[in-house]
Amino acid sequence: MQGELLAAVTGIIGLVLGVVMGVIVAGRFFRSRAEQLEPQPRQEGNGLPPGIAEVLSALPSSAVVLDSGDRVLRASSAARAFGIVRGEELVIGELLSLARKVRRDGVIRETSIEVAVRKFGPDATSFAVRVAPLGGTGLVLVLAEDQTEHRRVEAVRRDFVANISHELKTPVGALSLLAETVQDASDDPEAVRRFTERMQIEASRLTAVIQDLITLSRIQGAEPIAEPVPVDLESIVEESIDAARMPADAKGIELVGSGAEGLTVLGDEAMLGTALRNLITNAVAYSPKNTRVAVSVGVARSSVDISVADQGIGIPQQDLERIFERFYRVDAARSRATGGTGLGLAIVKHIMTHHRGEVTVWSKEGSGSTFTLRLPRPESREFDTSRNDNHQETAQ
Repeated sequence: MQGELLAAVTGIIGLVLGVVMGVIVAGRFFRSRAEQLEPQPRQEGNGLPPGIAEVLSALPSSAVVLDSGDRVLRASSAARAFGIVRGEELVIGELLSLARKVRRDGVIRETSIEVAVRKFGPDATSFAVRVAPLGGTGLVLVLAEDQTEHRRVEAVRRDFVANISHELKTPVGALSLLAETVQDASDDPEAVRRFTERMQIEASRLTAVIQDLITLSRIQGAEPIAEPVPVDLESIVEESIDAARMPADAKGIELVGSGAEGLTVLGDEAMLGTALRNLITNAVAYSPKNTRVAVSVGVARSSVDISVADQGIGIPQQDLERIFERFYRVDAARSRATGGTGLGLAIVKHIMTHHRGEVTVWSKEGSGSTFTLRLPRPESREFDTSRNDNHQETAQ
């Protein structure tokens, strides 16, 4: 009897253990299946070969990786900022078509595109594009390099080369022609005198262009002044006015200076004198007869301002932003007639940059112009060097 009871108890325990084990095994099976069926959250860089995500994050270009279905797997912040990618779509049709061709034949392709995506700034952004397959995975890499600034600089360079060629060719050609004329008129002393005077004028003009080019090149290649010295503004103003006295007297223009007594700034005396002489010379050249050019010096909260005001023809509003460009002239014919090289204001701008200052202009057609050299006060240089360093980076 006891043996039968023990056997029954053992059977019941075995049955319970079997049911428990069955429940545990079944639970594990169903949980595993549920995890397989549950959609996994998409992680950034999912589907990319190892290390690709890190490489893309270090690229300065706009970088986009497309999967085999043209879905964006990875896009740099630049690509989204320029509007090349929105959400998980490559929105530039030309790039999408190029990516499909690369995926189809595995051949790397390059092109250039213009994207009109910015509300502010340039009307369109220029990109140099390179599209390449990523291994044999069906993934495609699109790299777009912003070339807008590079193309602008290239355009400025081309304009500079064209302008300097013209500026040098004109007086050289004139000198050659005048020399031939003098040779042919050797038996006419009056003609020889007249033509040689003209030769001297053209030679002076050529010398001025070359000298301004040398000055501009030297200033552009120089570093900001590391150890400026105190510069007496009264002396610079007087010397600059005296330098323009002869052409001013010839036109009956009154030259006056004020406010510079006892004021100093830190900088390079020769450079500052060049900048101020250029402004005064321009003011005299573009002012009508019997008018006035005033040079005034004032002290603001953090700067010393030197202003040159004239009663001349003024500058059209649309030209104000470009007058500091090399060889840019509002009126080319008038500028050449006055002997201008087209480099004076560009030199002024670079001199002020090296002094951690700026040059500004106010002008209205028919009402004259006022150019202002704004230099940091000596106190601000001594006690606020971090601000000046920041200003230097901005100016450059």
